[in-house]
Amino acid sequence: MSLSSLKTRLQSRLRRRLRSLPPPVVDAALVLAVLAGQSAPFLFTQPGPGRPPWTVAEYLPVLGASIPLLWRRLAPVTCHVVVAASMGWYALYDPVQPAQPIWYGSLVAMYTVAEKSPPVRRYLSGAFVGLGFLIQTGPVTTARGVVLWAGAYAVGRAAAIRQAYAAELEARAAERERARIARDMHDILAHAVSLMVVQAEAGPVVVRSDPDRAEKTFDAIAAAGRDAMAQLRRMLGVLKETEASRDPQPTLGRLPNLVAAVSATGPRTTLTVRGRPRPVPPDLDVAAYRVVQESLTNIVKHARAASATVAVDWEDDALVITVTDDGRGPGTPNPAGGGNGLIGIRERAAACGGQAAFGPGPDGTGFRVRVRLPLVATAVAR
Repeated sequence: MSLSSLKTRLQSRLRRRLRSLPPPVVDAALVLAVLAGQSAPFLFTQPGPGRPPWTVAEYLPVLGASIPLLWRRLAPVTCHVVVAASMGWYALYDPVQPAQPIWYGSLVAMYTVAEKSPPVRRYLSGAFVGLGFLIQTGPVTTARGVVLWAGAYAVGRAAAIRQAYAAELEARAAERERARIARDMHDILAHAVSLMVVQAEAGPVVVRSDPDRAEKTFDAIAAAGRDAMAQLRRMLGVLKETEASRDPQPTLGRLPNLVAAVSATGPRTTLTVRGRPRPVPPDLDVAAYRVVQESLTNIVKHARAASATVAVDWEDDALVITVTDDGRGPGTPNPAGGGNGLIGIRERAAACGGQAAFGPGPDGTGFRVRVRLPLVATAVAR
């Protein structure tokens, strides 16, 4: 490892450690730094000839301009006003006190007001402090103070805007995650329940005439239920903050099992894979599986089909999935009124940058779902 990369890693680790510090610890360190900076004139300057050493009373305004910063997050305007009053007290108490080059506490208080206060309070606080500063200082000092205050205010507003933007991004990400979880739960439950209902309806018919087939039917019901429970447990485990299941999400590699389960309990279903399979991102892998799962669920629930086909085509720039049945045709299911299944398929495709199309089969009968998921962006990213 080079020296520059080691330095970068150490700096990144230090930034993460600093950002993880509790706010009270950060504010306490800030107060100590401000107090040290505003105490420096008392340590490195001497009173004029014939004057006694600096007194505690002369130093108290420095404490008043530093200690209130401990409560800057709880009451930013009050903190700013107290700091400004301490500055005025310092200027009017004794004109021969050591000069403060910069009132760091006032800059921190102004930054906090700009970051955390609503507009009216920000403006009133700034006007009050600015008026007091103008009364007790000269034009040059006032101009310098205005520049410093304006800089602190601008930095505070920039921090507030950045935090609001980050919060909005987090909210959008949480909303997308909720939508994804809702789609996954719909797919899992709809698929499992559909297979279980089909088998449960067929069970009484064959229980007397064909006991062996009836036993397989009940085994299929149990298997569908166990698989649904496992997937739900895995999904809900991700939502827990403590221990989550490490089982992988269902992906393209499990399509043969999915097709076999449907074929064993519903319409005769076949799987065809054309082209050269290759690694894809995890989100696209899961989306492709869910598209097939939901398409087969719709066939079991609505189509009354005798057979269905699942075709997975690995093209140069896309993964194309086509699910076709010989059922009742496009009247059922319906993209507009057939429930959330086809909507979920379209949303999954769009989330991966792809497209979904629904309609009658190639010969005008049955129903076909065709989803195209692009692979070009993935290949470029790798």
